[in-house]
Formats: sequence, C-alpha cells, structure tokens
Amino acid sequence: MSQPESAVADAQAGGRSGQEPLAKLAKRYGLRRAIARPRFPVYLRQLWQRRHFILTYATSRNVTKYSNSALGQLWQVLTPLLNAAIYFLMFGLILGGNKNIDNYPAFLLTGMFIFTFTQRTVTAGAKSISGNLSMIRALHFPRASLPLAYTIQELQQLAISMGVLLTLVVATQEWPTWFWLMIPVVLLLQTMFNIGAGLVVARLGATMRDLNQLLPFITRTWLYASGVFFSIQDKVVDAAQLPQWVANVMYLNPAASFIEWMREILIASHNPQYGHHPPPMVWMSCVFWAVFALGFGFWFFWRSEERYGRG
Repeated sequence: MSQPESAVADAQAGGRSGQEPLAKLAKRYGLRRAIARPRFPVYLRQLWQRRHFILTYATSRNVTKYSNSALGQLWQVLTPLLNAAIYFLMFGLILGGNKNIDNYPAFLLTGMFIFTFTQRTVTAGAKSISGNLSMIRALHFPRASLPLAYTIQELQQLAISMGVLLTLVVATQEWPTWFWLMIPVVLLLQTMFNIGAGLVVARLGATMRDLNQLLPFITRTWLYASGVFFSIQDKVVDAAQLPQWVANVMYLNPAASFIEWMREILIASHNPQYGHHPPPMVWMSCVFWAVFALGFGFWFFWRSEERYGRG
C-alpha cells in the first residue's frame, strides 16, 4: 500500500476511533492541506505566473460589460461626463463653486475622471470575491488575481477616459506643456493605490455581506471630502475661515492628493501660486499612499487566502 493510501486508511481508522487527530496524522505522513496559504514571496510569484490570465480576464470583462447596451463602450466615458454635467450645474452655477477658479470646466472634469477611477476600482474590488465564488470553489489560483483583474479592467477604461479628458482640457484652452509628461507618473501611483485599496475591500467584502450596501455612502462622502467640484483652499480656509491644518488634512486624503496633482499638471491657471508644480505635501502624499496601500493591501489580502470561498 502506498504512503497516501496508508494515510487515508489511518485517517479513516483514526476518525472512527478518535485515537489520533487528523492534523497529527497529516504531519506524520508529510501531507499538506489542499488550499494551504503559501509564503508571501511564493504567493507573489504565483500571481506573476498568472499575469496572462489576469490580463485576459480583465479584457474579457471590459468587452462584455456593455455588450447588451445600445451605446456599448461609450458608457464608460458618458457616465463621468454626465455626472460632471450635473455637478457643474448644481455646484458650479447654482451654488457658485466656480468662483475664484478661472477654468472651472477643466477643473471639474479632471476631478471627476480621476476620482471615478478610484471609486469604480474600490466598488468593483468589494465584489471581486463574493461575486466569483463558483470560480473560486472550482479552480485553484491565487485569489488576489480577481481584485487585480478588476483594477486592470478599470485602468483599461481610464485609458479611454483620459483621451476624452485631455481633449476637453485642450478645448478649454489649456494647451499641452512638458509637464504633461508627468501624467503617466500620477496614474501609475494612483493605480498602485487602487490595487491596494481594491485588495483591502475585497477581503472585507468576502466576509462583510453588508459592505456593498455601505459603499455608496462611503464613496459619496469621500467624493465630497476630496474637493472634486470645489477648491479646498478656497472653501475651507478662505470662505469657511477654518484653520489651514484642516485644509492640509483634506489634501492628505489620497483621492484629493491625486486629483490636486493632476490638476496642477493639466491646468496652469487654477492656482497661480504654484503654477504647474503641486505643493510638496501633495506629491509626497501620493507617493506615500501608493507604496503603503500596495504593500499593506497585498499583505492584508494574503492573510485570509485560505478562507476565501468557504462557508
């Protein structure tokens, strides 16, 4: 009788008699759990080995997402544009949010497109595990592949949206400069942050069934706190007469940091004090959140690897 067969026979006998725990039997015969969590470096290596699956899965989701709608892929551009139009009407014209901002349309569009990238990634990441339980239970692969694929899916959509955004910014007479070469750097850092945030909410969403109900309220609050349709400095310090440290805390919000840096690159006239150059606090915040979120997100998600799809 082979060693695995002997182990099965002993396990059955031990299970019936209760004399030897199954864990002790497995250790004696050198057996491991079928879905044991690998060491962290091994886990990252497994993810890299499945990079083609992750990219293909993300691309296929993009192709099929709007396949049943008449306008198809145009919705990924129309959605932030329609939201921006509503916010321009409400906050720009009715509530006067465009005061002290020379190019408010470009200011608002930049904030909407950049924030939407993070918002959609977080929302999709929260459903990446709970919405794919049949795949998780049927196939063996690193579970982080799913939130990673969802982030890449949103990044692919952002590539189209950024083309639209840059066209609209130029239409508002903001001409390209050498500083536009920094755009990929900002988007890379934001993508790193989004990956980490997506991994965190993916683990939370796998166990907290009410998270998907709470996320719309969380992201809406995040939207209002990120200065998407108003100038944080103007509304918080100049208009509300709050201390400068309150505005600084709002700038350290990761979404606000990425939005502000992108605005400083694209819009020369909205902040004459800094011109194209963001204040150091903003880009330092972007770098910190990108590195911290990416590292913590992978570690946090990996810690529960063997529990996904159970129960």
